[in-house]
Amino acid sequence: MNIQCPMPQLDFDLITLGHGSGGLLTNKLLQAGVFDLLRNDLLDEHHDGAVFSLNGRVAFSTDSYVVSPVFFPGGNIGELAVNGTVNDLAMCGGMPQHLSLAFILEEGLTMREFWDILVAVKSAAERAGVQIVTGDTKVVERGKGDKIFINTSGVAPLHPRANISRKRIKAGDKIIVSGEIATHGIAIMSVREGLEFETAIHSDTTNLNHTVARLLDRFGEQIHLLTDPTRGGVASVLNEVARDTSLGMEIWQKNVPVDDEVAGACELLGLDPLYVANEGVFMAFVESEVAGEFLELLRADDKGRNATMLGEVVAAHPRQVILHSAIGGKRVVNMLVGEQLPRIC
Repeated sequence: MNIQCPMPQLDFDLITLGHGSGGLLTNKLLQAGVFDLLRNDLLDEHHDGAVFSLNGRVAFSTDSYVVSPVFFPGGNIGELAVNGTVNDLAMCGGMPQHLSLAFILEEGLTMREFWDILVAVKSAAERAGVQIVTGDTKVVERGKGDKIFINTSGVAPLHPRANISRKRIKAGDKIIVSGEIATHGIAIMSVREGLEFETAIHSDTTNLNHTVARLLDRFGEQIHLLTDPTRGGVASVLNEVARDTSLGMEIWQKNVPVDDEVAGACELLGLDPLYVANEGVFMAFVESEVAGEFLELLRADDKGRNATMLGEVVAAHPRQVILHSAIGGKRVVNMLVGEQLPRIC
């Protein structure tokens, strides 16, 4: 017997690219559709993956990759697919070990391209210390798949000291970002728009699980939340956390780490780096008492050498993100509306 579920009232009738942005439209789609209809305690965490018991505590995550172009400066869709799911598991406090790998291939993809993507998958898996243990392959007609789409899923045992949840965030927590932001999104856009810079901008895609494990070894439950600002960038993550915790977020523009070339490209394209996607950066919400030591340890890691103290969680202006500008002013950083950079991951 079919379950009768009346469709909620929505302010849109069709799915658009903006619904994949990670911003306001994505949140409306998920809140009114997926999260409400499929509500349960695990899904209600709204995190990069779920944590539950299965012969011990484990993290589970899945993601699909549709980046265009599939080859870009600094990587390709295969490397991105492995790193993305490894990082989502790490953000839950998981220690990734095994992944599944599923391909949807478009008729006409060359074997040279497919082989190069497979080699990138192998290399990324070895760097992350994970194995590809199962998968699937489907082929669709020419024109139906844009060369290749990839899905990766993973289950990982939880780090024994991890207790990652938005519910644990409190006023006074410090917000730390592990590296320069907006690099991945601009690397993709440079190819799409044919932009040339003094030095090539490469995607920051990389695995973060080893870095996160060292931080959890030292700080454990003093780390309240880890999350990677992929689609929608840093601004979208901050807005989602502010909404879910009913707390305020304050960040300082002078502490926003952006490479000079990337900043120039953002200005040229009319993009705010805070909203541009990242693939090798994470954000940590940590107890204020250990924030300095946390930052010091992170900066000693090659993947955190450009880490900064971005801001803090406050009780004031609940559910809002406030940016303190370099010249002393303040402005509200809203959720991204629509799609800045489609097909970014």
